[in-house]
Amino acid sequence: MSRPIDAWLDPRGCPAEPPPRSAMAPETRALHDALDAHAPWLHPDHPTIQRDLLGSPEVVAWQEAKLAFMLRGDGAWSELPHLYARYGTPGGSRLIAALRSIEGARAAFVTDCGMQAFALVTDALLGPGDHAVVLRQVYNKTKTFLEWTARRVGATLTFVDDGDPAAVAAATTPRTKLVFAETFTNPLMRAQDIPGLVAAAGKAKLVIDSTIATPWAFDRPLLSQGVAVVIGSLTKALGGRDLALGGYIATDDAELGNQIMDLIAMRGGILDDARAGTVADGLAEASNLHARRCATATAVAAFLAGHPRVERVFHPSRPDHPDAATIARDYRRLGAIVAFRVRDADELRHRHIADVLVSCGVLRYALSFDGLATKVNHHKTVSEYFTPPDVVARAGIDRLIRLGIGIEAPADLIACLNWVLHHEPSIDAAALDHWRSTRAPR
Repeated sequence: MSRPIDAWLDPRGCPAEPPPRSAMAPETRALHDALDAHAPWLHPDHPTIQRDLLGSPEVVAWQEAKLAFMLRGDGAWSELPHLYARYGTPGGSRLIAALRSIEGARAAFVTDCGMQAFALVTDALLGPGDHAVVLRQVYNKTKTFLEWTARRVGATLTFVDDGDPAAVAAATTPRTKLVFAETFTNPLMRAQDIPGLVAAAGKAKLVIDSTIATPWAFDRPLLSQGVAVVIGSLTKALGGRDLALGGYIATDDAELGNQIMDLIAMRGGILDDARAGTVADGLAEASNLHARRCATATAVAAFLAGHPRVERVFHPSRPDHPDAATIARDYRRLGAIVAFRVRDADELRHRHIADVLVSCGVLRYALSFDGLATKVNHHKTVSEYFTPPDVVARAGIDRLIRLGIGIEAPADLIACLNWVLHHEPSIDAAALDHWRSTRAPR
């Protein structure tokens, strides 16, 4: 039985016109009619990781544009149109444009998490024989990655106390390629003296992780103040709703930016389209929510500082903060993390207090911060579980409860904190276990 398509199947000859879709099988017609209705995507219902390019001219134009970015030195090829999701996506392009505006950057990149952003910058900057100066209170996984990288490539590291630009300058040598710091630090909320670090770094690239402070904390973008690279987590304040894991890099150094983009193209790590779009769509609201959380954190910190059971409060709003002068001069938002230490309570007691706080039903025990709900955790359990207690104590991060403030009314959070500080001795582990059993998902 002959079929309409048979005339185009004889290798000895073929009709002059291309085979019409009407001559093709039903499954072929159905698929490609649906794709045409959803052009340029390659799925009939959803945007896809790549799109129909209609031939080579667009690819040639894309390749030439990539080369132009590298030759001109005025940006990075992360901005090019979406051809394939390993290089970029439509949602990623929107988010990159927004981040370039917020950070005042010539180039920006979005990654699948904040640690990926840091790893890409480290790998681009640190090679055999190079040296890095690192501020001591950086995230422990960041520190571990730096130490692993230094061993792997034959580089060296020097750790310097936060708040001491003179020590950074003294540690910097002609081999120093990278000076790295976070602001604010977690959990002690130290604030970096950005002009001091810029001067201290000299010819080395100063890289600042501003995840906790956010770009909204500064009157002028960090890149305009002499910082070489800004990295951050999109999971935290810039996402602000616990909906998307991601990270980003911003820089004015086009040569470095294109090296970073080449690394992404070779090994992956780019943020997927859906998550990038989610963050891009929510940025304006995220800024407003962050400002609200920062204001509430200031109120909570003030309450805790005046409570008779509280030994110490760590938040940039406090007058006894070691970086108070720098904060007053350079920072306009003070962060949404509050850490505190309870008087005459050991590490296990702090863990118990954090668990009792959760039983109020408003503060939620979680690992991260800067979402809608206020988060609480015991710092040793969550972040330093395998670190020897004496090491934690020497670093000054022992016996800490950490709050990532949400959008609740300040008075409600304070009420829960006050109740727990007064009544937690009467609540035992069995009562907490019973409470958890009533809350377990069914």
